[in-house]
Amino acid sequence: LEKVESGLKSPPESLSDLGAIESLRVPGKEEFRELREQPSDPQAEQELINSIEQVYFSTDSFDIVKYELEKLPPVLNLQELEEYRDKLKQQQAAVSKKVADLILEKQPAYVKELERVTSLQTGLQLAAVICTNGRRHLNIAKEGFTQASLGLLANQRKRQLLIGLLKSLRTIKTLQRTDVRLSEMLEEEDYPGAIQLCLECQKAASTFKHYSCISELNSKLQDTLEQIEEQLDVALSKICKNFDINHYTKVQQAYRLLGKTQTAMDQLHMHFTQAIHNTVFQVVLGYVELCSGNTDTKFQKLQYKDLCTHVTPDSYIPCLADLCKALWEVMLSYYRTMEWHEKHDSEDTTSASEGSNMGTEETNFDRGYIKKKLEHGLTRIWQDVQLKVKTYLLGTDLSIFKYDDFIFVLDIISRLMQVGEEFCGSKSEVLQESIRKQSVNYFKNYHRTRLDELRMFLENETWELCPVKSNFSILQLHEFKFMEQSRSPSVSPSKQPASTSSKTVTLFEQYCSDGNPFEIQANHKDEETEDVLASNGYESDEQEKSAYQEYDSDSDVPEELKRDYVDEQTGDAPVKRLIDFSFFLNLIFFFSGKYMQMMNILKPIAFDVIHFMSQLFDYYLYAIYTFFGRNDSLESTGLGLSSSRLRTTLNRIQESLIDMEVSADPTATLTAAEERKEKVPSPHLSHLVVLTSGDTLYGLAERVVATESLVFLAEQFEFLQPHLDAVMPAVKKPFLQQFYSQTVSTASELRKPIYWIVAGKAIDYEQMLLLMANVKWDVKEIMSQHNIYVDALLKEFEQFNRRLNEVSKRVRIPLPVSNILWEHCIRLANRTIVEGYANVKKCSNEGRALMQLDFQQFLMKLEKLTDIRPIPDKEFVETYIKAYYLTENDMERWIKEHREYSTKQLTNLVNVCLGSHINKKARQKLLAAIDDIDRPKR
Repeated sequence: LEKVESGLKSPPESLSDLGAIESLRVPGKEEFRELREQPSDPQAEQELINSIEQVYFSTDSFDIVKYELEKLPPVLNLQELEEYRDKLKQQQAAVSKKVADLILEKQPAYVKELERVTSLQTGLQLAAVICTNGRRHLNIAKEGFTQASLGLLANQRKRQLLIGLLKSLRTIKTLQRTDVRLSEMLEEEDYPGAIQLCLECQKAASTFKHYSCISELNSKLQDTLEQIEEQLDVALSKICKNFDINHYTKVQQAYRLLGKTQTAMDQLHMHFTQAIHNTVFQVVLGYVELCSGNTDTKFQKLQYKDLCTHVTPDSYIPCLADLCKALWEVMLSYYRTMEWHEKHDSEDTTSASEGSNMGTEETNFDRGYIKKKLEHGLTRIWQDVQLKVKTYLLGTDLSIFKYDDFIFVLDIISRLMQVGEEFCGSKSEVLQESIRKQSVNYFKNYHRTRLDELRMFLENETWELCPVKSNFSILQLHEFKFMEQSRSPSVSPSKQPASTSSKTVTLFEQYCSDGNPFEIQANHKDEETEDVLASNGYESDEQEKSAYQEYDSDSDVPEELKRDYVDEQTGDAPVKRLIDFSFFLNLIFFFSGKYMQMMNILKPIAFDVIHFMSQLFDYYLYAIYTFFGRNDSLESTGLGLSSSRLRTTLNRIQESLIDMEVSADPTATLTAAEERKEKVPSPHLSHLVVLTSGDTLYGLAERVVATESLVFLAEQFEFLQPHLDAVMPAVKKPFLQQFYSQTVSTASELRKPIYWIVAGKAIDYEQMLLLMANVKWDVKEIMSQHNIYVDALLKEFEQFNRRLNEVSKRVRIPLPVSNILWEHCIRLANRTIVEGYANVKKCSNEGRALMQLDFQQFLMKLEKLTDIRPIPDKEFVETYIKAYYLTENDMERWIKEHREYSTKQLTNLVNVCLGSHINKKARQKLLAAIDDIDRPKR
């Protein structure tokens, strides 16, 4: 029915349905004729077909009879059954007619297709025959020769497969034995080769991963590679203490093969930090265990800070030196590491510019990372070094050491700071602050002790002459030897001008391949100790000086030796001469040299050291003045013997440095006690020094030795000024300038008050006043003979000259000193003459002429005794004598202009000399003018 409904398909498409068509009963000719003879109404037929239930068109197996019987109602009606039967027949008839029409319509195609099927069946039968024959013939060929040939081909193929398998097995066997070769390469420290081999094995193993044994080999190779990385890390850590260029090159190549150059740099810095800690700990631990006499493990469990407190004073300096040596090795390794990278970076850049640009960007990134990491590591490593050394320094109180040992410690630290400055340009703030605090505290105590020693030596000093060569310089003293090596403070190599012809060699360049800068420090200390013990700084002149000191005075010195020294009378200067140089002055140089050493080694405390040095000079100057220059009676003369600058300096020294209290007040405040700690009691002159004997000109020899040694000390301080100025911080330089301008330069000014005391006692001025008082000055005629007091005064000067020559036999009197003595004596004599004239009660014009005669006689004889020109205060006497002849008006003006005369002298001039020719009113007026001049003085 479906076929009827849908119509016949095309012949090819309907071949598969051929069986179904065949199963359908085809109407016979009689049926076809009856069907065609029946009247046909296409529309009615179509309606009949459409009225057929759908179940009749189902392709499934369908039982029509059963279906129809089940449809019957329970009560059958014959009429209805007949009507329903007729309807089914009509439907069947319509379907049959429709089928007949379709069959008739498709008859030609059906016949044609049937013929094609028949032809196809015949062709298939022929193909079956051909295949059968082909198989038979192939079987014959196989049994003939083809089977043998194909067997050969199969065997050849199998052979090729086996050869490949054998090669694979050999490779696998080699891979299995790789661990032995890798171990050998690691023992030979061929890390790049080991990593290259391991990577190649891993690549080969991935090729044979289809073998079950390879999976285990892969994991083994991975473990081996991790082991290589661990050994590589250990090899990298060895670089920190002893850099070897070949070893480091291998390590870097290995990390480059692993692609971990950045990781390697991070690890390297971690190893350097660890190396610093381990190094210092092991060095200190070794000395602690050595000094403790046992190897108790309790020290190994201590922290580094606590371990440093167990270092004994005897082993402190050797331990510090070894500590710095070990840290130097670490920093040198880092320095050489940076050098290696700088060199290889330039080589890599050159090769990259010549070769391919592939991977250049990544390489440049790694290179930049490494460069920044290394530059940052400089400061980090130096900070670690400073902290470790600072911890060591704080572990022991440095005040327990002697000065030389303390200086040696400072010298080591100074060299270490120099290393740090060259290493990373750092100013070593951590070390500077730590050592500065300890140095200042140590130096305060040291300075206080030295001041007490100076006071002790001063109070026991006899001021004897110590002969020294004319070419003497403080640089010849052992304490100043360091200045001969560097007359100016050293300049950091990084600050040297680029235009210098000879490039300064840094410590890293000097000791890059061999040596250690801290080994020189230890050797230098030994050499210094030996030099001090051998000659105390005078080795070149020891024998000759000793020979000269065997004589008590210059007169006892043989002529052949004296010719080598200065001629004291003429002042000629041959090759050598003697200067006044006390033993105490040598002591001053010794202390100053120590101070200079500390200042040169540790420049941050330069101001404190210079301040303490200035106190040495201040105390010596104050002591010389106190011993030989203080005399209140002579200061009251108003002659300006001490300049205002000298008086200011002495007052400043007394207020800031001299402890004027005899004993400490128990009720004093703590602040006052602290201030007194900074002061020194005023020194007292030794009882062995006699300053009251006229035969020795009141200790003139001792005064000359003391005063001229002070002047010589000032000259040497002037020599040191450039060096002190160079190390003094800029903000503190005004102090240094003030010290030199207000203190050092006043040393020579002490000559006047010191030698004035000798001049005031060497001539008997009181006796001269008594002789002048007995002279009659109101004579009526002009005298031709001078008075006897002039001869007495000249005899005093002749005796002074003889005594001066006798003293010069003991101590050479320098020409400036001789001139000052004569100047003081003449000045005092002239003022005594004026004072004697002022004591005159009566005087005539002839008496004034006699005064001039006496003074001219005195000048004439005096000029034969001394070479001083002009005669001091000559005008002072002559002007006073000539004033007797002035009129009233001129006298008033003269009084106002000449204030150098005392009130007594001016009053006597008015009353005695002018009283005879002026009235009382005029005299009162002049006396009032004198009183006005004297009132401000009161």
